[in-house]
Amino acid sequence: MSEAVVAPNSSLLSPASLPVIEATLPVVGANLGRISSVFYKNLFDSLPALEKDLFNQTNQESGEQQKALAGAIAAFATLLVTEDAPPVDHVMSRIAAKHASLGIAPVHYDMVHRALFKAIVEVLGDAVTAEVAAAWDEVYWLMANSLIRQEAAVYERAGVPTAQIWSALTVVGRREVAPGVWTFTLAGDENSPMHQFEAGQYISVSVIYEDGSRQIRQYTAMKGQDPGTWEFTIGAVPGGRVSNKLIAEIGVGYPLVVSIPSGTSYPIPADGPIVLGSSGVGSALTVAVLQKMVEDGDTRPVHVFHVDSGEASFGHRGQVRELLSAYAGRTSIETFYAGALEEGIAQLRKHDWDRNADVYLCGSPQFMRQVRKIAVVKGVRPERIHYEVFAPDSWLGFD
Repeated sequence: MSEAVVAPNSSLLSPASLPVIEATLPVVGANLGRISSVFYKNLFDSLPALEKDLFNQTNQESGEQQKALAGAIAAFATLLVTEDAPPVDHVMSRIAAKHASLGIAPVHYDMVHRALFKAIVEVLGDAVTAEVAAAWDEVYWLMANSLIRQEAAVYERAGVPTAQIWSALTVVGRREVAPGVWTFTLAGDENSPMHQFEAGQYISVSVIYEDGSRQIRQYTAMKGQDPGTWEFTIGAVPGGRVSNKLIAEIGVGYPLVVSIPSGTSYPIPADGPIVLGSSGVGSALTVAVLQKMVEDGDTRPVHVFHVDSGEASFGHRGQVRELLSAYAGRTSIETFYAGALEEGIAQLRKHDWDRNADVYLCGSPQFMRQVRKIAVVKGVRPERIHYEVFAPDSWLGFD
């Protein structure tokens, strides 16, 4: 049987728009900074509530958020004109999952469209001819419709109406698993969407402040010890708006507003060995995947490695070792402790990598980006390296 032929991404663009995008992509790329800045000003001037209730204020202040959306559109356009690029729906799946965890609805894409194209015209001026505007409008809606379709599928699987993702769970436990690192245990009733949770997924946590503003953060979810409970782990962050507030104020018995679970379920069914790599609180993903594999009676070889500043900082070390002891297959674990993250990651360059392994990474963007590069250099195929990215400038991944 012959393999199905996948049409190139360029076939998604109309014949009229393809050469226009190829010709104007360098100009748009060179002006992304200005376009992004004007875009967010336009968006928040017309809809101030979005800045207070939806976008990460820390990323706004650092400038990271401003890079995100216009950069994503330029990257999407690059996918459309690059030969042998991966299918666009696959690449956009991370953004769709993140959007679903925020409750993004189709109407948001209309709002963004108006603010973005106003910014493009303001920045590029007469260069935005009717032909150029039509071509980039086509790119935008190809991207938006890909996201809308995938987000609708997430809402449908969770059994919730479009964008109606929030529900209240009760904090039934909290414990300090490392200095400044806390695990919260949540419980819900039999109708909670969290019963749809699968290992590898994450939740958004919504926190309301005294001025009425809201901030949302994502955390990898794990199963709790008791049925109908789930857990997430956070670390205190200097200046952190959400993590520090949760640690300081949210105790047992408090309600916490969380989203439906989102993201890819792990481990992906396969026959090869599994590598679980983490840094900091990213070891929560290692716990979640091991919970699933132990529960399923999986026997694939599992290797765990963790990078941290020291043994005491490895918050889930006891739980990870217990799960490895309970696992039916062959297991091993390595820890790399160093004062600086870069020093710990450097030790991984001496690590022997199984080229046939599926690698699952969770940690800071710096950790995942550098470890992914090391794994690829060592011969692991990029499609076998799995991770979720919460940082706004990395929604398209590191490929």
